Amino acid sequence: MSLFTDRTAALIFLLLLAAPGWGAQTRLDGLRMHEAPDYTRVVLDVSAPVKFELFTLENPPRVVIDLENTSSGAGFSADPAGNKQSRVKGVRTSARGNGVRVVVDLNSQIDAPRGFTLAPVAPYGHRLVVDLKSARNTPSKPKKVVARPQGRRDVIVAIDPGHGGEDPGALGPGGLREKNVVMQIARRLEKILQNAQGYRPVMVRTGDYYLAHRKRMQVARDARADLFVSIHADAFKTPSVYGASVYTLSDSGATSETARWLAAEHENSDLIGGEEEIHLDNDLLAEVLVGLSMHATRLASIDLGQHILTGMQPVTKLHKKKVEEAGFLVLKSPDIPSVLVETGFISNPAEARRLGSAAYQETMAQAIAAGIRNYMSLKAPDGTLVAWQREQGGQRYTVSRGDTLSAIAVRYGTSTRRIKEANGLRSDSIRVGQTITIPAG
Repeated sequence: MSLFTDRTAALIFLLLLAAPGWGAQTRLDGLRMHEAPDYTRVVLDVSAPVKFELFTLENPPRVVIDLENTSSGAGFSADPAGNKQSRVKGVRTSARGNGVRVVVDLNSQIDAPRGFTLAPVAPYGHRLVVDLKSARNTPSKPKKVVARPQGRRDVIVAIDPGHGGEDPGALGPGGLREKNVVMQIARRLEKILQNAQGYRPVMVRTGDYYLAHRKRMQVARDARADLFVSIHADAFKTPSVYGASVYTLSDSGATSETARWLAAEHENSDLIGGEEEIHLDNDLLAEVLVGLSMHATRLASIDLGQHILTGMQPVTKLHKKKVEEAGFLVLKSPDIPSVLVETGFISNPAEARRLGSAAYQETMAQAIAAGIRNYMSLKAPDGTLVAWQREQGGQRYTVSRGDTLSAIAVRYGTSTRRIKEANGLRSDSIRVGQTITIPAG
């Protein structure tokens, strides 16, 4: 009886050792960093959920991450190297007992680091995320809105390059990443608007890091933006889908299968990007509901989107000729007209080649800028230089495909004759890309 009991116990012990999670160490497979303006994100790829201890040391400043029951995987390398301009000077690892110690050497003091684990979500497995935030010094003052000599302020356009950091967005042929493509288009749009009198662009994301949807909205609101333009280049489940689109927020469901699919895909971005799952509190939920009920803001978003579509039509094929609607979280600002511009489908091989081209990126940025300026030529807020110019001596309009002089005259409440006189035109002929003056009054 004793022999049977001993053998049974031994067998149970061996079975437990062979079971998943028993006796096996977690592997540390990778480590990378993403620099944001106010924090640095350190991401550790691990083979299973891991217990960890996180603390700081001084002289010199450093953050220590002790991983329990963990070993470095084959080929693991703590390759991210810092520099004098970043918060991190370097990263080193060593074995410690039955675990691994990761030391992040710092260039300066930080606030208490924040660490949390993330469950697998494609394309990542288990992750441990540690955020290193710069130490608070003096509270930063809100940026002032710059007034022009005429006493009129600029129109402020928040430009949001989608995804970033841990979230690469959609992946195209040859390793083309959506987050890189949309950043390049956004930077070109920023430069165009910087050179346009009466406009001030504000980049929502300025580098390769991830911002949660709610934080993107907050950046725009803190900047007191008049418009919010989120730029994407998404993928669809079939590579044959192509064409540029513009989306606004819907309060009654998506307007097409594509819109529904893309909105659902975007909802995963916060988890992929390395954000903890956070439920809307009552204040934010109330704010969103207010946004959904603000009919004027929603109509303004659709109007802005249609102008951008009109600007894009001469330079690319459109997936839909009308603005589509879906429940994109990033568009839920209650008081800022907001659109999401899909510059093309990176999953379509032909469009992916164009999206990776500097020339096409510039053309697309010019088209989006034309749409923004043409919208603002009609709807610029009171007190802006653009509105003042319209009142004083007319406004500038960029001709898009399908425009006619008579249609432009009707749109702006003037006559064909007055437009021709203001621009020295001898006929009704106009060309795509031509800039004309719309007379005031």
